[in-house]
Amino acid sequence: MHLSCFKAYDIRGQLGQQLNETIAYRIGRAFAEHLEAKEVVVGGDIRLTSEPLKLALSAGLIDGGASVTDLGMTGTEEIYFATSYLNQSGGIQVTASHNPIDYNGMKLVREGSRPISGDTGLDDVKALAEGYDDQEVAVSLAAYSHDKIKGEFAQGHALVERDKLLATGSYQQKSVLSAYTEHMLSYIEPQQLKPLKLVVNAGNGAAGHAIDAIEKALAERGVEIEFIKVNHQGDGTFPNGIPNPLLPECRHQTRQAVIDHQANMGIAWDGDFDRCFLFDEKGNFVEGYYIVGLLAKAFLNKDPGAAIIFDPRVYWNTQDIILNAGGRPVMSKTGHAFIKERMRKEDAVYGGEMSAHHYFRDFAYCDSGMIPWLLVAELVSSSNQALSELVAERIAAFPSSGEINRTVKDADATLNTILETYQDQAKHRDNTDGVGLEFDQWRFNLRKSNTEPVIRLNVETRGDKALLQQKTTELLALIDTD
Repeated sequence: MHLSCFKAYDIRGQLGQQLNETIAYRIGRAFAEHLEAKEVVVGGDIRLTSEPLKLALSAGLIDGGASVTDLGMTGTEEIYFATSYLNQSGGIQVTASHNPIDYNGMKLVREGSRPISGDTGLDDVKALAEGYDDQEVAVSLAAYSHDKIKGEFAQGHALVERDKLLATGSYQQKSVLSAYTEHMLSYIEPQQLKPLKLVVNAGNGAAGHAIDAIEKALAERGVEIEFIKVNHQGDGTFPNGIPNPLLPECRHQTRQAVIDHQANMGIAWDGDFDRCFLFDEKGNFVEGYYIVGLLAKAFLNKDPGAAIIFDPRVYWNTQDIILNAGGRPVMSKTGHAFIKERMRKEDAVYGGEMSAHHYFRDFAYCDSGMIPWLLVAELVSSSNQALSELVAERIAAFPSSGEINRTVKDADATLNTILETYQDQAKHRDNTDGVGLEFDQWRFNLRKSNTEPVIRLNVETRGDKALLQQKTTELLALIDTD
C-alpha cells in the first residue's frame, strides 16, 4: 500500500483519498514498532475528523505495544510539552494546521520532543505502515470501536491476538493543561505586567482553551489583563475561514478589534497555534521578521552571550540586534527540523523564523505560539513603549519586502536567470537555503518550493525604502517574464 500522505517533515493528506482511519491505524502501529515505544502521548486539533483519526491512531499504537495517553483537544505545542513533561517515548498531534478543511495530518516527535522527519525516522515509519497486510489491518480495525478504545482498552488490552504482537498496550485520558500553563508563565515575571488590553483571535481553532487557562492563571496572580476574545470557540467547520493570519485576507478582524477596543496589542493564531501573529496598538500587522529581533534582544538581556538561531531569508536586522546585544548569531536552513537540530547543536536559547515560528531552549527546543506574545507583553510593560514604538526604529533601519511567491514555468531556469543577472555584482553569496546574494546596501534571497513550481523572494535594504521598492520591482520583472 502506497501512502502519499507522508511528507518531508510531517504527515498531511486529503481526507478519504490520502488519509483515513485505516491509514491512521497503520501509522500508529508503525510508530510504536519503529520506536519500540512503551508510552506515547496523543492529541488532536479542532477539526471534525481529528478525534476519529486520533482514536484509530491510538488503536494502532496499542496494537504496536504502546500505552497511550490521550490529552484530548490540543495544540501541537501541548504535545511537545507533554512528551517531555511526562517522559514519553514519543508524541503525535493530529492536525492539518492551516491546510484546507478537507485535509488532516499528523506531527510526530520522539523522546525529548525531538522532531521525526524524513531522515530521522519518518521514512522508516512509512515503510512499516505500508507493509502491513491489508486483511490483518481490516481485522484489527473491525475488532475495535471508539467506545472500546475509551473503555476496555483503558484496562490494558491488545486489539487482536497476533503471533508477532510486541506487547500489550493500554489507553488513558489525561490533562496536563495546568502544568503547561505554569510553564508558559515561567518565561516572564507576571507581576511585572502592567494592566493591558489584548485582542486575542483564536480563529475558531485550538488556541481558545490555552488562552483561557493563561487568563485564569494571570488573574489568580492579580495581573490585570483584559482579553477581548474574537472567534474564540473552537469550531471544526471554521465558520470564519481556516485560521492562517500569514495571509493578508485573514487579518481584518483582529485589526478592526484592536482599533475598536483601543487595545494595546492584537494576537492571532493558526489552527494548531504553534504560530502567533502580532498587531500593534494601531491595528497594524507586525511582520514576524521584526518580532524575531525583538525576542532575540529580550533573551539576550536575560542571558548575555547566548546563541540565537535565525533563518536566511531576511536576517540583517536580527543579526544587527544580536551582535549589538553581545549575542552569537547563527544562521540555519529554514524549517522546524533544521532549526531545532541547530539549536540543540549550539545550545541556543532562542530561534526564530520570519514565518512566525519561534523556538525556545527551555521548551525542549520546540516552537510555541503562546510564549512569544507573553514575552512581548512583558516588553511593552517594562519599556513603557507601545509595540509600534518597539519595532518602528528597526523597520526603518532594515525595511523588507516580506515573502513574495510567484508561480513560474521552470523554477530552476528562473533561478539561473536571476543569478546570471546579479551574481557578478554581489559581494557575498550564501547557499544555506536557496540562494542569497548580498550587496552594499541591499540583499535578496530566492528559494524554490520543493513541491510546486513556485519561487519565493525576500528583499531587504539598509534603511532605504526607495531602493527596496526599486530592487523588488526589478527582480519581480525578471521572474514574471522568465
